[in-house]
Amino acid sequence: MAMIDYQNDNAVLVMTKGHPFNREDFLSVFDGIEGINACSVEQPASQAFFNPELAKDYRAFVLYDMPGMDFFKADADDGLAPRYIEPPTSFKENFLALLEQGHGFVFLHHTIAAWPAWPEYAEIIGGKFLYKPGQIRGVDYPDSGYRHEITHQVSVLQDHPVTAGVSQTFSINDELYLSHVFDDSVIPLLSSDYDYCDSNFYSSQQAVTGTMFSREGWHHAPGHNLIGWVKHYKNSPIVYLQCGDSKAAYDSTEYQTLLSNAINWVASDEAKQWARDRNNHE
Repeated sequence: MAMIDYQNDNAVLVMTKGHPFNREDFLSVFDGIEGINACSVEQPASQAFFNPELAKDYRAFVLYDMPGMDFFKADADDGLAPRYIEPPTSFKENFLALLEQGHGFVFLHHTIAAWPAWPEYAEIIGGKFLYKPGQIRGVDYPDSGYRHEITHQVSVLQDHPVTAGVSQTFSINDELYLSHVFDDSVIPLLSSDYDYCDSNFYSSQQAVTGTMFSREGWHHAPGHNLIGWVKHYKNSPIVYLQCGDSKAAYDSTEYQTLLSNAINWVASDEAKQWARDRNNHE
């Protein structure tokens, strides 16, 4: 991504910031994706590109950001950090306008925790990770769980352009989440063989308050082992890949293939027509 490729009009915008990551390791993955002209922009500046006039210069957006939370201040409503921040009205309006037009979106890893004060965002992506106890679809839940550096087996659940060329089962070392998947609105692509029970994860709220790798007094119902899916929202094709926490995952050829496939699929006319057809039949 260091050089400007003026010969390649397959432009993709990669959005980051809000969660720690190694910038060089992550962005180097895009240098290896053949045919894609990727550039990156950070939050909150990236919000400007949701303006439909600016977005039309990019065939797809890849989100690796986690906006909407102030981890350094408690919320007045519950006394807990992070403090939730409402997205700007103009950003929400532009985002929904893009979804109506039919823009391609790939959401990665910690994006599932973004914009917790805006419930519709979770519906767009297809799930939600909670950094503190809260409501999802009107039901109270505890904070979600995390677990770093887990080597687990991933299974491909069905043939799809996103999984083309990916082994039916493969091993990857990555961070996993005990969070929420809206399985009534997603098409499953990838699952993990890890046991999604609270004794295998740590409390995210305890991590926020300074106690990493703790689950003392924390309980969470068994979670979903689905870690990759496709869906539509309005007229837009969407992919979520839970993989992608660190270099161990970035270096996986299977991850690189999934990411490349996901970008190319959501940017394609076929995927956008698929989303429109699904939207029209709802």
